[in-house]
Amino acid sequence: MAAKPYSGIWPVAPTPFNDDGSLDLEGMRRVLDCMVDQGVDGVCILANFSEQFLLSDDERATLTRLCLEHMAGRVPIIVTASHFATAVVQARAREAAAMGAAMLMLMPPYHGAGLRADEDATFEHFAAAGAAGGIPIMVQDAPLSGVQMSVALLARLAREIEQVKLFKIETPQAAAKIRALLVAGGDAIEGPFDGEEAITLMADMDAGATGSMTSATLPDLIRPAIAAHLAGDRATARAIYKDVLPLINFENRQCGWRASKVVMQEGGVIKSDHVRHPTRPLHADTRRELLELAQAANPLALRWGR
Repeated sequence: MAAKPYSGIWPVAPTPFNDDGSLDLEGMRRVLDCMVDQGVDGVCILANFSEQFLLSDDERATLTRLCLEHMAGRVPIIVTASHFATAVVQARAREAAAMGAAMLMLMPPYHGAGLRADEDATFEHFAAAGAAGGIPIMVQDAPLSGVQMSVALLARLAREIEQVKLFKIETPQAAAKIRALLVAGGDAIEGPFDGEEAITLMADMDAGATGSMTSATLPDLIRPAIAAHLAGDRATARAIYKDVLPLINFENRQCGWRASKVVMQEGGVIKSDHVRHPTRPLHADTRRELLELAQAANPLALRWGR
């Protein structure tokens, strides 16, 4: 397989809140500084693991500006701009590009369980976002949307829309879809990425993925596995991955986006692990088990601020 331009680990930044639910802007800066120290290749903001569906439009704008200004080009930032309305996505794309975003991440247009766009409208949605922002787009193909994006549609997006270059595949049997996408899209697929906190990382990289978008909990421990695999050292990649898989699995299956907040609070990165209602905080037992696994793995986030 030819080398792909985009690779490595591009985690999602959590959005820290104060205990009263207000944005913790200083905590957001500290999250970004920690992620730079984790050695990440890029950072994604305002994603689902950033609790984007619990943020107001004004808060989104505040966070976008803060993150891009504070990062100041140290690593590229992906701004998630997903929305059902194409006009809203266009406005978000223009705003993010004007502020210096390196990339957009978009899910297909959906709303709730019943509103979906057909394939032609979905294509037009991504084309409009690309024209408005003029920067690369990562397509997020995830079960949360309820949209079944065919390999043929994904390949068409890559071949016919200049800005669509990357794909974060999080569907069941992601490895098979990545493999099929690379066959269908060829060199137009410049960044086939793994998601789901890297719970299927080895299978996805074996299928041709060149990077992963994880949480911010342990990217410093996952990145060496990615680097080894990309260098052709699959045995080392498997050994590294085996050591961190218990924590990855617990995060993915038991905690979701709350894991990175708990670990970062414990590690002094942020003051509070607050999540906005109707999300509930982790049960005390789940929190304890998460921290036991994190202490065994010893990611940077658990000790960065101590």
